[in-house]
Formats: sequence, structure tokens, C-alpha cells
Amino acid sequence: MKVLLMQHGKPVPEAEDPARPLSEQGRREVQAVARFLKGTGTILGEILHSGKTRARETADLVASAMDLSIMPREERGLSPLDDVREIAQRIADMEHNILICGHLPHLGKLTSLLVTGEESFDLARFQQGGVLCLERGNPKEWVIAWMIVPGILG
Repeated sequence: MKVLLMQHGKPVPEAEDPARPLSEQGRREVQAVARFLKGTGTILGEILHSGKTRARETADLVASAMDLSIMPREERGLSPLDDVREIAQRIADMEHNILICGHLPHLGKLTSLLVTGEESFDLARFQQGGVLCLERGNPKEWVIAWMIVPGILG
């Protein structure tokens, strides 16, 4: 099983729009990363997002670019400062691959909790529009398989 953790794409400044939708650059970068994901052949059983505009738009762009039949959906517990233990428990019970479109510091804490059992380790440098792939070897053992960020894709 794989868990793909994606930080939302680059949003417009809050002064421009308080809802902070994706900027044009953010949209382009998310689409490039989504094309990369499609090329990996990863099959997703679920796409979750926090409900914030930038995360929802990121999830929708990924689903569209990957030609997925599943609809991204809002999941509580994925906002920047939410407790990561609830979603970690939910992931532990899953059998299918999942993509979570979210925010910092939540994604960093979730990565740390899944890999080390504690939330406090800084294991990856997330970037807007980037994806970290975790793979599960057994029910309680997660490893970082790879990470892709928009700048690598050119």
C-alpha cells in the first residue's frame, strides 16, 4: 500500500483573495506533478483533501490529470494544525493507495508519525505542489519510497 502526501499547489496571496485559490503557476506545477504520478502507474483508491480551496483545487487537478474515476473528497482532520493521529489510524486500516492533499505542518507531522511513531521528526522538506510517497511493508512499518517536487520536473 502507498500513501501519497501532497502539499497543495502555490496559492495566490491572501491580500489578493482571502480564500487563497491556486495561482496560475500553482495550477501548472500541480498538473505537471499529476502527469508524473500518472506515469508511475500508481492506482489510487481514494483522494482526500482538507476542504480549503487550495487543497481542494489541487486534489481536483490531480484526479483530472490522472484520468481517475474517483472524486476527491473533503476529510476532516487534514487542516494545518489538526491532530495527525486520527488520520494515521484511519490509514493503518486501509488496503488501497491513497492521496492526501494537505498543508504544513500537518503533512510533516503525519510523515513523522507514520515512519517513526512520533510526530516531532523533520523527515522531509515538503514544497508546494510536491508529493511524498510512503510505502507500507507491514501494518505498522512505513518507509519513504520517493519524493517529487515541481522544480525537478522542469
